[in-house]
Amino acid sequence: ADRNRLEREETFELPAAARDRFFMEINIDAPDDRELQKDLMFNQRFHDVDALIAQLPPGIVPYAELNQLAEAIQVHVRAEPALQDYAVNLWRALRNPVQSGIELEDVDIARLVAGGASPRGMAMMMRAARCRAWLEGRDYLAPDDIRSVFHETVAHRIFFTPAYELRHDEIAPRLLDAVLDNISAP
Repeated sequence: ADRNRLEREETFELPAAARDRFFMEINIDAPDDRELQKDLMFNQRFHDVDALIAQLPPGIVPYAELNQLAEAIQVHVRAEPALQDYAVNLWRALRNPVQSGIELEDVDIARLVAGGASPRGMAMMMRAARCRAWLEGRDYLAPDDIRSVFHETVAHRIFFTPAYELRHDEIAPRLLDAVLDNISAP
């Protein structure tokens, strides 16, 4: 799914439960390169997604085997107890940043979070972290695996009180950075 950050008339934000079902939220800006801008506007190959995909070289892993590979990654990349504690501490800090000593300039932290990440959201973060570890050639999770996927897998799962929700895109990255900075990694 996609959404336009600028045009919100006649659109409605998804309810929390629906947003929580998205694995990641990745912001993709329009390119600055003039030639690429022209290509995106005028080259017909970018106007037909099926044709564009058909031009790609065959995959390294057959498509039919991707689900098996994904399951194997989740089973075989292990999380040591210290890393599990780290992940839980991140989750607790997101749910109650005041107790974790999180502070943000121009934000009343006690009034910021209406709902932190759900169990499903944190499980999705761990799935992404395991994939990152596997891509790095490891069968164990490291704190950097979590840090590298934290923003994309968690930011859209944090819900602010009405006083701050309109500033979500500005405050969420700052909150996540503060959590990562304040929670000690093993």
